Amino acid sequence: MERMSKVKNPMMKIFAYTYTNPLIEEPPLADMWGWEIDCVYEDLGQRVELEEMLRVCREEPPAYLLIRRLEELGDTVDEVSSRLSLFQTQGIILIAIAQNYNSSQHLTHPHIELLKLLKYVQSEHHRRRLRQAHALKRLDVNPPPGKPPYGYKRGQNKYMIDRTTAPVVKEFFDYYLIYACLRGAVRHIYKKYGKKISVTTGKRWLTNPVYRGDTAYHNNEVIPDTHQPIISREEAAQIERLLRRNQRIPRRSASAPRSLAGIVRCAQCNSPMTITRVNQRQKHREYLYLRPITCPQQPKCQAIAYQQVLEQTIETICQQLPQAVAQLTQFDSRPNTTISGEITQKQQILEQIPQLVRTGILDTATGKLRAYNLRTQISQLQAQLASLPPANLLSIAQTVSIPQFWLDLSETERRFYLREFIRQIDLHRNGRDWEVRIQFIF
Repeated sequence: MERMSKVKNPMMKIFAYTYTNPLIEEPPLADMWGWEIDCVYEDLGQRVELEEMLRVCREEPPAYLLIRRLEELGDTVDEVSSRLSLFQTQGIILIAIAQNYNSSQHLTHPHIELLKLLKYVQSEHHRRRLRQAHALKRLDVNPPPGKPPYGYKRGQNKYMIDRTTAPVVKEFFDYYLIYACLRGAVRHIYKKYGKKISVTTGKRWLTNPVYRGDTAYHNNEVIPDTHQPIISREEAAQIERLLRRNQRIPRRSASAPRSLAGIVRCAQCNSPMTITRVNQRQKHREYLYLRPITCPQQPKCQAIAYQQVLEQTIETICQQLPQAVAQLTQFDSRPNTTISGEITQKQQILEQIPQLVRTGILDTATGKLRAYNLRTQISQLQAQLASLPPANLLSIAQTVSIPQFWLDLSETERRFYLREFIRQIDLHRNGRDWEVRIQFIF
């Protein structure tokens, strides 16, 4: 904090004052004023600096006093009114930069304007008290106000699983993990349980931290492990990967029954390829082909038998996937280790906070605030860790590199594993011949 720096004109001193409630806001930036300030008084939680500034104003009043908002001058309307009167008596021009208020420009009807001003300050104090009350509940890791998410109920200052509705949510997640189809999961729980939800609600279920055992607040801060989850961390990480990979695929292809839908591209004309069905007349046999959707060439690129592309794709995966995963685990294992180490370090600090509070090194409020910040940081690190490839990727790659593994899967199960590892399949043509080249996700 800058204290009484030298100024050229002692009659034109400019003071600035800020008050920050650490429960509901962050301290302001030092260069926010846009003025050449002689002295800045900053309070964090307590108003010690305000009392010092008022003492200086009585003895050597500045020409200007800059604040962000009028309500920062006190916790009650009476306190704010008293300090406004002091500044007026001392001839100090008060400027509230966030409210476009300048006391030198509000002198036409001072009593009427002061009443309006104090009424506004009173409403702001009420709003801030509500925010502070919610912040104190967040420090105690209480659920936010409002109706609990479907599948949970309130109890003992936390969310508790509702045994009557949680099976519906669990069934929804299980279906999505198998088929990676949001609309299909919505239809499934309606047919099985009669629970009708919109696709938008289903998307919110998939991304809601509550079902992972975490509590989320309106400021996008998440506290991990606050109650019993409906899905495990591994399932949650898998859902995140499914959502990310489906964003790269056309909506209809994301839930298409064929495993190659949406991930094959013709390298010659750079067009995505769609799956077409051909039925022989008077026969019940069906033939599947992959053909470019928008081929600009003349003659157009020919369609290729779907089964041949699938077989060569499986063969290429069995040959190349173990090598790609081995290189990934050899060179890219550091992020996983680093993030896990940071999580462990913060958890160790979190475990020490109760002892620091008991010994008086930290007061109760500071201890709660520090614990809250550590939990939100741990949650962010866990999210980063979940976005990385799974830790057992090498063993999974060894399993899926066995040709018989793919032959035993249904098309829906095969689609799941193909999109788990493959970003895109390029078909390179050489006359009538062609070959598959795979772009892996990692």
